[in-house]
Amino acid sequence: MEKQIKVKNIPVDVKIHKPDPDKFDRFNPRNRIYVRAVKGVFQVLRQRLGFIAMLAFMLLPWLNFNGQQAVLFDLMNQKYNIFGVTLWPQDLTILAWILMISAFGLFLVTTFYGRVWCGFMCPQTVWTFIFIWFEEKFEGTANQRKKLDQREMNFDKFWRKTAKHTGWVIVSLLTAMTFVGYFTPIRQLFIDFFIFEADYYANWSILIFTLCTYGNAGWMREIMCLHICPYSRFQSAMFDQDTFTVSYDAKRGESRGPRTRKQDPKELGLGDCIDCNLCVQVCPTGIDIRNGLQYECINCGACVDACDEVMVRMNYPKKLISYTTERNLKTDNKTKAIRPKLIGYSIALIIMTTILAVDIFTRIPMDLDIIRDRNQLYRMSTEGLVENTFTLKILNKSQINKHYKIEVTGLSNFDYLGKKEINIKAGESYSLPLSIAIDPYDLKKPVTEFNFVIFDIDTPDTRLSQKSNFFKGR
Repeated sequence: MEKQIKVKNIPVDVKIHKPDPDKFDRFNPRNRIYVRAVKGVFQVLRQRLGFIAMLAFMLLPWLNFNGQQAVLFDLMNQKYNIFGVTLWPQDLTILAWILMISAFGLFLVTTFYGRVWCGFMCPQTVWTFIFIWFEEKFEGTANQRKKLDQREMNFDKFWRKTAKHTGWVIVSLLTAMTFVGYFTPIRQLFIDFFIFEADYYANWSILIFTLCTYGNAGWMREIMCLHICPYSRFQSAMFDQDTFTVSYDAKRGESRGPRTRKQDPKELGLGDCIDCNLCVQVCPTGIDIRNGLQYECINCGACVDACDEVMVRMNYPKKLISYTTERNLKTDNKTKAIRPKLIGYSIALIIMTTILAVDIFTRIPMDLDIIRDRNQLYRMSTEGLVENTFTLKILNKSQINKHYKIEVTGLSNFDYLGKKEINIKAGESYSLPLSIAIDPYDLKKPVTEFNFVIFDIDTPDTRLSQKSNFFKGR
């Protein structure tokens, strides 16, 4: 069918291509997309970024720092090691700032360059890319894979399918074990798993994440992006006329149609698009970018590389499909790189990053909790002194052993009954019972406020003070 549309207020007769619903329905999860391989600048960038992300994910839990696993989220003991910093439930604000900075960083990148996170760095994309690599190695190109699936089962098809799925399972298993290794010591985990001595929770976690990786990257793929991932649904709220997205230049490309390389498209009344359909064949979500911006587009640039390759062969200028903005397509005006939304996100990021840095550098690597005897606030000793009993729960939040000293300020002429120096191992807590006894004639009030002070003997400037009360009674 033909329809007249306006590009830059100029009427253009465009031939609208509608897919045959009997042949393909991209909203039906049972229809499989055979992604065609493509080479180009953006695909090389995707490969390298994906390799870096995969390498970082796989190697990070194997790194050691201060003699222990550098990144370990110990949920059972509620402590989280991130290189030289150990976070505890009391440090929830640091985790909150990290998550907010990550969110606003994603908003900033999306506002400027669309869904590049989805196309280049999203784990779903990276693992799908790896799984497709196995398909290409064992089953061939997209057309060969399609024909292989249509064939009846024979030995050739059997061994190819078996090899592919074996590769998928191995990658899924390594992924699951590495992921679980972020939450339990990874070196011991690998040993225990392969000698069948891993605990119940580790075994089930590995099994579940293996199945999830195998299912998501091997079978669901674009279904995750189209129907499950919430990011695609609210991304448009961050887009504006100056957001760079993968877009088709309809003014230059329409009307589309086949022709030889020697024919002048203007004489045929055609645009630069030869309607080769390669942009659809290389798209991991199976959309046609020529139909305009769609929420399914993950901004991976595969169609850009495919179209540029065709334009070079046809001796046409590149960038019929390109990373461009709505403003450039509509008015040819220069895109506004600096705009209020980007400035707002940038200011928010700077403020939150500054607060996080201050929070980390001013963080005291120890914690003190004072517990009183609730059953007896005070008692009289045989010497006639008023005695208050306390239990100091001291937490070493650092990753090295510490030697602490305890002092009392705000009281005079008192007897301290208990240890004044203690050693606490890295990441452990210590309960110190003690008593303070004072002559009642030295107490002017029924309740006297004072401080417990704890400091590191090796670094006396690192100290923590906490208030408490001494009860005189009647």
